[in-house]
Amino acid sequence: MTLKVDESEQGPWTVLRIRGELDLVSSPVVRQSVHEAVAEGRHEVVLDLTGVFFCDSSGVGVLIASRRLMKSCGGRLRLVLPARGAEDGSHVNKVLGALGVRRLFETYPDAESATMEEAHPLSA
Repeated sequence: MTLKVDESEQGPWTVLRIRGELDLVSSPVVRQSVHEAVAEGRHEVVLDLTGVFFCDSSGVGVLIASRRLMKSCGGRLRLVLPARGAEDGSHVNKVLGALGVRRLFETYPDAESATMEEAHPLSA
């Protein structure tokens, strides 16, 4: 399955909804989408991963690189994990946890809560 990225705006936030497999072949698409948002002056980005059913180390690498990019430009990055994202049931959550990087990200159960100004991230 190919990766698909849909973009929308919710207030000051750019929401990138990612669907498919986030792997070596497809991760450059996500990287490019984040870079384009920053180049257009949008520094508050939500990566909605609810449609991602597979994520390998390349996918994690692009998430970490996106976080680094957003920090370097004074922006913010938030992740929406698939259903049960705060639990061990999510593949993406398992991968982030296994690699010890889950705590690096502010994660939310859905895009609506991720784009709220007074948002409260899920615990790591």
